[in-house]
Amino acid sequence: MTDQFDVVVVGGGNAGFSAAHSAVEQGVKVLLLEKAPEDAAGGNSFYTAGAFRFAFDSIDEVADLLEPDERHADSVVPAYPESAFAADMRRVTGGRCDPVLTDVLVSRSTDAVRWLATKGIRWRLMYERQAYLSDGKWVFSGGLFVGTVDGGKGLIAQHTRAALEAGVEIRYGAEVTALHLDERGVTYRGPDGAEHRVAAGAVVLSAGGFEADPKRRAEHLGEGWDRALVRGTPTNTGEVLDLALAAGAAPHGDWGSCHSVAWDADASPTGGNRELTNQLTRQSYPIGIVVNVRGDRFVDEGADFRNYTYAKYGREILHQPRGRAFQLFDAKTRPLLRKEEYDSRPIAGAQADSLPELAEKLGIDAAGLLRTVAEFNESIVDEPFDPAVKDGRAARVDPPKSNWAQALDTAPYYGYAVGCGITFTFGGLHVDESAQVLDTAGRPIDGLYAAGEMVGGLFSGNYPGGSGLTSGAVFGRLAGAGAGKAARRG
Repeated sequence: MTDQFDVVVVGGGNAGFSAAHSAVEQGVKVLLLEKAPEDAAGGNSFYTAGAFRFAFDSIDEVADLLEPDERHADSVVPAYPESAFAADMRRVTGGRCDPVLTDVLVSRSTDAVRWLATKGIRWRLMYERQAYLSDGKWVFSGGLFVGTVDGGKGLIAQHTRAALEAGVEIRYGAEVTALHLDERGVTYRGPDGAEHRVAAGAVVLSAGGFEADPKRRAEHLGEGWDRALVRGTPTNTGEVLDLALAAGAAPHGDWGSCHSVAWDADASPTGGNRELTNQLTRQSYPIGIVVNVRGDRFVDEGADFRNYTYAKYGREILHQPRGRAFQLFDAKTRPLLRKEEYDSRPIAGAQADSLPELAEKLGIDAAGLLRTVAEFNESIVDEPFDPAVKDGRAARVDPPKSNWAQALDTAPYYGYAVGCGITFTFGGLHVDESAQVLDTAGRPIDGLYAAGEMVGGLFSGNYPGGSGLTSGAVFGRLAGAGAGKAARRG
């Protein structure tokens, strides 16, 4: 027996739900297939902090969307025009972002956020993640200021509620095993192990990358990547990508790099924690120092605002001995750490009254650490410390620390062990400005669209924080609209 729908969406994260909402707006019947069971659904989006990067000339343009907060009056939220967003995309990817897709992302980013608000997605300024107090003001930086209420958990709950209210049918535990382009539709394996055929006027693929599959990671990303820790859903294993490529879709973008961060070293290697989700990340490193087991520094912790470095530093940790590193702070900097991350439990870390004691507790070579800290402390430029801006308080060592250098010299000392947490892979399918999938000759494939992590070409080596969820919404909305129109045309 074959089910009949107008549009089938494969994948139930932010991109998939955005596509489903948009398709319903075209007046068509929509089925969303989610590989995970209902209690493990939401894709990688569930595990995020819910941050969205989007352009505006003044925060007043979206003030009506934000949840009330008494701190608003004392907040400094700089403008983030489209030109700045586009420049950040080019800068952090080394100019390797697809210019056509980047223009789509940037130019449609603000409208996508407003559109999601009409679906019940709620927004707030992210004080605990994106701002520091400076001279009595909450100063935001790094082009990323707004996120969803209740983070990724809230985002998926709000998406799900809106989809069901709009008449979208959601089937959980549905693993797509075949993609049918000629007849249009898919085959999926249900929770009972039986195969089910679904015919549709159009298909939207939003099933994520291959980040949760160790073999595919090693094949595409290189040696050692099979040992990375999976931050998010364990179900993004790349089979749907392979099905699309086998059907003639063109690969696009950087298949050899990914989004990876400093992640709790004791976290599960096979999938994220549904309760703690993003609390297992460790992203206050710009105000401390990061060393390996030999006690050596290996990155410029203060090269830029966190939003522009955190997605590439996981890779640097993976390449260290034992694939492990340690973020170190002292009594001066510990109060500045993100509470939701560094006060969460359990946590791979230690506290000590001396650096040798801290080294022993964490498994760092004590002599190497003492040498590194002495050289670092002695090289700091005497500029005022201000974590809210690029303060130029540098350490003239190798590698340098360009901003926020504070001497590590005041007990007690704190250290946190981190590994490489992989978030999503950057290689994907080639789509056009309407999110329609292109074949290897550059021609649109009738009835096939893609969104989210499955869109290749936007990111390479790094990405501006918060642009992944925005991409999911922008291209999901385009994909759903295109699929709905294609289904209506028959």
